[in-house]
Parts: sequence; structure tokens; C-alpha cells
Amino acid sequence: MFATAFSAKGRAAEPKPRALASGGLNLPITKATLANGLRVVMYSDHTSPTVAVTIVYDVGSRNEERGRSGFAHLFEHMMFQGSQEVPRGEHFKLVSGHGGTLNGTTNVDRTNYFEVLPSSELALGLFLEADRLKTLDISQSNFENQRAVVKEEYRMRYENAAYMPARIRLEELVYEGYWPYAHPTIGTLADLDAAQLSWVKSFHTAYYAPNNAVLSIAGDFEPTEAMALVHKYFDDAKANPAVPKYNPGDRPVQAAPRGDSLIDVHAKYPAVMYGWPGPMGRTPDTYALNLAAMLMTDGESSRLYRKLVRDRAVAASVDASFNDYRGPGWFSLEVKVAGDSSIEKVEALLKQELASLAKIGPTSAEMTKLKNRIRAAFILGFQSNLGKALNLGQYELYWGDANLLNREVERYLAVSADDIRRVIASYLVAQKQTRVEDIPGSDMHVSTGGAR
Repeated sequence: MFATAFSAKGRAAEPKPRALASGGLNLPITKATLANGLRVVMYSDHTSPTVAVTIVYDVGSRNEERGRSGFAHLFEHMMFQGSQEVPRGEHFKLVSGHGGTLNGTTNVDRTNYFEVLPSSELALGLFLEADRLKTLDISQSNFENQRAVVKEEYRMRYENAAYMPARIRLEELVYEGYWPYAHPTIGTLADLDAAQLSWVKSFHTAYYAPNNAVLSIAGDFEPTEAMALVHKYFDDAKANPAVPKYNPGDRPVQAAPRGDSLIDVHAKYPAVMYGWPGPMGRTPDTYALNLAAMLMTDGESSRLYRKLVRDRAVAASVDASFNDYRGPGWFSLEVKVAGDSSIEKVEALLKQELASLAKIGPTSAEMTKLKNRIRAAFILGFQSNLGKALNLGQYELYWGDANLLNREVERYLAVSADDIRRVIASYLVAQKQTRVEDIPGSDMHVSTGGAR
């Protein structure tokens, strides 16, 4: 059944997404589930003559086995290698030839694919996604070709990119003993080299099934017509009743600080990076930690940017974020040292500022700025049809209901200054700190074995 009401003529009422007085959103979301388990989420908006089609699969690097890391990302590449009705290379040609764009992405928690097309080409987007779901060409030649592509991506974007090895090492240490999030989504060259075609086929059979996916559509379309097309193309996709259960176990409690040091041949500035374990996704403290990161480094008036970059000129850049996963997240902080300064000077100022925030918290002016930026971020995130489709699909997959988006702004706006002070004092503590130092120089690794 559809979740939104229809007029007597069968046409969905024209949606008027808007902010409620409380700060929440009012998105008329339409939902359905096919007999094979495929969940469908739709948001019809006739203000732009385009439509976005996305499909998100409940498989990311967290689902990978030891020794088979990088499979979720490798398979993202495989999904563009042709299917029964669409030869290799034709997916791109068909979409671009009809005025559209496409891509796919993988992270720790999911893999998604999307097309943005003129509204008259909705059927094309649905056909393409259904065809590769049902009849992907998993051949030895396609596998070898994409393995080589991913290995080159690893060398260019990770192995030979400034600061990336240190960032990977930081996350490994933060999640030490917790395999689902302790390894990078790109995998390792050793695991890619060892991969076998039979493993790739098994991976596809296990996770690429309609009952393990969410299809979302946003833009200029009629829901009744769209659902007729969804049934036409997806009804004969076979469910997999044996999709592997995700059993991550508990993240080990960190009892002491951790650290490491890497010499980085590609780095221009020395850098120091920190990580702290955080709470599970969409729990109250995650909203406060997200705002704490914004307070520290979002914009030139943010606390750490103002103190380290603008006023003291000891840092070239500073960036904080809360990595909000479906499972346990983590808080990261990275500073690149500038000019004649030193990591020691930077760390002394950081320690001072974090202690102040943990004791006093943000000012009322800072809270006003944070909440204005949150409102703006949500508005910007829903300006494009692609942004709407991606958000809808991900919320339906992660949390079981895309309608939760309508109350997300409210949950951020409910965070108080004392909440932010409390989470900084509770989570960003020395005992649970991981520290990685990135030192420009020759190509070698130095381990410090601890954290300052």
C-alpha cells in the first residue's frame, strides 16, 4: 500500500515540501514492497523535469570476510560490466545518450547505484537497474579487468595520496579488534590479488537480491505510473531467502591510548590525527557529536579554525567530523601543521581548547550558528532529485523507514549546549584516544606504539 493519499482522479497530490514550525521537514513519501521483498520509496515533485533512480543494497565492507576485503567495492565496479540485455559499456552510453548521468558508491554500510535522467526516461533507469540485478555478466574477463582497475585506484587514491595511509591507519587503530569497521572499504592489494571468480559469483548470489535492497525514485513522475514500471521490471527478480545475517559482535572497550607514526613521501605539511570511539548510529549522542565537530571546524569562525589557523597561524588546516555509521561510529580530528610551527605547539593549543569546551561548552551565539547551518544543510541536501533519492533509500535501508527524515532536523535542533559539552567531556578522553602522526619525508614507516 502507498503511504500517501491520492486524489479521486488517482493522481498524487502535488507535494509541497516545507519546514514545519518545529524545524522538521514535511516530505510526502510513498512506499511499497514487492512480493519478492524489494522495498520501494518514492517522492514525487514536479518542479524539475528530471527523475533520479537509486538502488541501495544492504552490503558494504562491514559484511566482508577476513581475507576477502574490498569485495563490496570490487562488485560496485562489476555492476557496470554488462548484463543480459545491456552489453558491456552500453549502460553508460544509454544513460548519457538520453541526457542523464550515473554512478555508484560503496561505503562500510551499503552499496548504491543511481541514474539521473529526464523525467520521460524513468523507464530506462528502472530497466537498467533491474537487468543488472537479475542477469549480471560475471565473466572471468570482466572480473580480471575490474580487479586491475580497482588495484590502480588503490595505488592512486590511497597508496600514493598524501595523508591517506595515515587516515587508514587511524581508523584501523580506532576499531582495533572489531573487523567490520577496522579494514578500509577499498580492501588490500593482497586480498584483491588472491580473489577468485567463484568468490565474486558467491558474493553476488548472497547479497544482490531484491529482498536485500531498497529502490528509491525522486523527481517528476506519477507514483501510479512509476509503480507499474517497477512491477514490470522487478517483479521477476528472485528473492534470496538465505541472505547472510550480519553478526558483528561487540566492539572491544578501549582501555588505553593507542598510536602510530608514518613517514609520508607525498605530504607537504606534518599532520597529527586523532580518533575516539563513539556511539551507535542514530542514538542521541550522535547528534550532539555531529554538532561538536561543526562547532570545532565548520567555517572560518569555528573554534579550532579561528584559534589554530587564523589567530595563531600554527595550522594550515583543521578538520573534525563524527563518522556516523549504522554501527558504532567514531570522532576524528586532523590538523596539518603550518610554517615554522610544530606538532607540539598545535597539540598544546588543542588540549587547551578541548578542555575549555568540555568544561564550558559552546556559547549561545555558537549554538544559533550551528542550528542555522543544520537547517541550511538539510535544505541543500533536498534541492536535487538525486539528493532526495539517496537520502530516502539510505534511511529506509539503515533505519527501516524513510519517513524518519521528516524528524531528523528536529533531533539536531533539540541538542543543547550542555549536550555538546557533555559528549566532548565523555567521549574525547585521553584513555580512549588514538593518535597517528604523519611526517613528510622518505618512504618508510615508524611506529611510536602509543599516544601522547
